[in-house]
Amino acid sequence: MVFVDSYPKTSKIVRSEFIVAFVALGIGALFGVIQALHRTGVFRGFISSADYYTILTGHGVLLALVFTTFFISGLFTWAVANSLERELPHRIAWSGFWIMLTGTVLAAVSIIGGLVGAPSILGHDLKADVLFTFYAPLKAHPAFYIGAALIIVGSWIAGLAYFKALWEWRSENPDERIPLQTFMVLTTMLMWYVSTIGVAVEVVAFLIPWSLGLIQNVDPLLTRTLFWYFGHPVVYFWLMPAYLVWYTILPKLAGGRLFSDPLARVVFVAFLLLSTPVGFHHQYTDPGIPSGYKFIAMTNTMFLLLPSLLTAFTVVASVEHGARQRGAKGYLSWLRNLPWGKPAFAGCMLAGLMFAAGGFSGMINAGMNINYLIHNTIWVPGHFHLTVGTAFALTAMAISYWLVPQITGKKLRQRSIATLQPYVWFVGMALMSNAMHRAGLAGIPRRTAEPTYDEFAFEGVAGTVGEMRIQIAIGGFLLFVGAAMFLIVMTDTLLARRGGTLSVNSNIPEPLSGADHSPRILDNYKLWTAIALLLIVIAYGPPLASMVADGLFAPGSPPIPV
Repeated sequence: MVFVDSYPKTSKIVRSEFIVAFVALGIGALFGVIQALHRTGVFRGFISSADYYTILTGHGVLLALVFTTFFISGLFTWAVANSLERELPHRIAWSGFWIMLTGTVLAAVSIIGGLVGAPSILGHDLKADVLFTFYAPLKAHPAFYIGAALIIVGSWIAGLAYFKALWEWRSENPDERIPLQTFMVLTTMLMWYVSTIGVAVEVVAFLIPWSLGLIQNVDPLLTRTLFWYFGHPVVYFWLMPAYLVWYTILPKLAGGRLFSDPLARVVFVAFLLLSTPVGFHHQYTDPGIPSGYKFIAMTNTMFLLLPSLLTAFTVVASVEHGARQRGAKGYLSWLRNLPWGKPAFAGCMLAGLMFAAGGFSGMINAGMNINYLIHNTIWVPGHFHLTVGTAFALTAMAISYWLVPQITGKKLRQRSIATLQPYVWFVGMALMSNAMHRAGLAGIPRRTAEPTYDEFAFEGVAGTVGEMRIQIAIGGFLLFVGAAMFLIVMTDTLLARRGGTLSVNSNIPEPLSGADHSPRILDNYKLWTAIALLLIVIAYGPPLASMVADGLFAPGSPPIPV
């Protein structure tokens, strides 16, 4: 039975969330290629350098917040319904969707308003060029902050549908272990609830009243800290859904089964515990934060290497099992027996490979001393384009080739384009990210419309600055082409008529080592959430107390329009 026929209401929700995600991906990718061509000096005819920061804001918000949140909501909705074998509470799910969509429209209108010269609304210029890291003292229109808050609140409500579905399932299956996909979804959402408290307080308590003129000053250090309390865990909000795909679906695509259900549960519990008390590693250069607490953040960040290494072992072992089930022999020759011609499999594997490279550059970011070499350089966006830009984005696109037919009942169209698309994206990201990392080592800054290539002599560590600029431009263009190829396939598939028998289904094979081989305490959400909160209090309590000791709004800063 096709998923859409078994769960038609849930399928409609997933389709709606995916469509919004795909629209955000298309606009964000367009903004991305414009800024890549502009800052490298290859072509500056699209926008002025003043508008570059509005384009950069739109690129970051639409891709890192809107595309990710809507796609994750759709994927999680499918995963919970599929693993619990029931329709989700659709009223709760639709409420979350419409609130997120309202927030998206508000934020997008305020960003685009700055490009078209929109008139003032509520006595404030309708614009938002404060970048994705929207902390003080840069100020956007109130609608931008209200929209961001609604996106977060909508995601909270969407999560309630997952927990309600589990509660209903648990009442019928009191002694059963939580199915793995649902376990992964709920663990991720618990981390999300805990980590988004910081940005919610920042936006609702400080930035919205400040942007409306209800309060005159805010403390920039406090708002930065509240943002980065959320700003690093959001990386794992992007990655944990990719892990769900790599653990539960990728082994099936390879022709095998997951190697270990217990290891998967341990990894997700580790992310719940360690994702949030690490935000200070984004603030190594900030005064007002004791070095000891920065050291704690560094240590916790290094501990996060463990679940990533466990994932590498488990996923590779699972895929190798699939290859050997297909008759592969030898230590490495089994790689040739994998279905590299299937876009869903190829995209997920290439995303995982690129994420491994991102993990190595992430260790540089996390180190207190070596971080100073690359802080605020283009190395940093080079790193997170490997994480959210490939580990998540390429996985999301790849699994859509497998999942969209199941939530629509329609065969995948434009298969030749779909087969080529993951490789185009991979090559584009390899070029752009490689050049960004090398340019960062040369000291070339990030968030800059016109880096002073002529007035200041940057010295490339490997290659010339001119070569790096061209490589970034070519890579950015290929990424735009890859996004366009994906959207052509999705549009044609979604608009096609339903017909024929699908060759894919949502049945997930049982792991080689099942849930019964792990202790039940792994499913104790109350225990792990309590420990996570305790670690956060230890990491953040004293520094936050010292920041507010002289008043919530002191030392204050007035808004600084860009």
